[in-house]
Amino acid sequence: MSTPTAVITGAGSGIGAATARRLAAAGNRVVLAARRTDRIEALAAELRAAGHAAEARPLDVTDRAAVDAFAAGLDRCDVLVNNAGGAFGMDSVAAGDPADWRAMYEVNVLGVLHMTQALLPALESSGAGTVLVVSSTAALGAYEGGGGYVAAKHGAHALAETLRLEIVGRPVRVIEIAPGMVRTDEFSLVRYRGDEAKAAKVYEGVAEPLTAEDVADTIAWAVTRPPHVNVDLLVLRPRAQASNTKVHREA
Repeated sequence: MSTPTAVITGAGSGIGAATARRLAAAGNRVVLAARRTDRIEALAAELRAAGHAAEARPLDVTDRAAVDAFAAGLDRCDVLVNNAGGAFGMDSVAAGDPADWRAMYEVNVLGVLHMTQALLPALESSGAGTVLVVSSTAALGAYEGGGGYVAAKHGAHALAETLRLEIVGRPVRVIEIAPGMVRTDEFSLVRYRGDEAKAAKVYEGVAEPLTAEDVADTIAWAVTRPPHVNVDLLVLRPRAQASNTKVHREA
């Protein structure tokens, strides 16, 4: 039996990199897709040194021509993990920069659309394909200052839900994993445009926010269920977070 191929977008850091490690350990050949070539090449080398099959392919998921070329260069695809995404800014709706909203929509929604459209034929040809969308609890509930990100992740959620309806009966399942508070090296830092103090404050007093490895473990579990088992939507939060706006913080 041929080794299944898993494509992971946003594989250069955080949840994407952790997911690549988990899926490689589970026996997949992993194709690492991200904009930062040095990051994914280093990760691919790490995985190959550990005896796994891995390759790095630089990619910007918002560039449709690049995505189509990427897809054409693959001999197979069994799993697509749509992980690339991000939040930019914490402005109110009234004060939000349309450029930030557009950038969030491009990567969180159109990036998922580009990758899914380009790889769906290969996923179906595999006979047991999986499209996995990493959304967010922001996809399910609004919060102040998060309008652009909330709107984008709602879009990703709607895409996954609609796709599942449209391809039912075909050999491809659609899984959505919606993480809550995850502490990674970059998410909040990017959101606050490099302001380390503001980024750190997001997690202040929270004893154990989720880690990238926690989310990767959940993704790997969902992907490795028998092909007839579909995890439609799995919401993942740290115990200290009851909702997007209710977080227990220790003094």
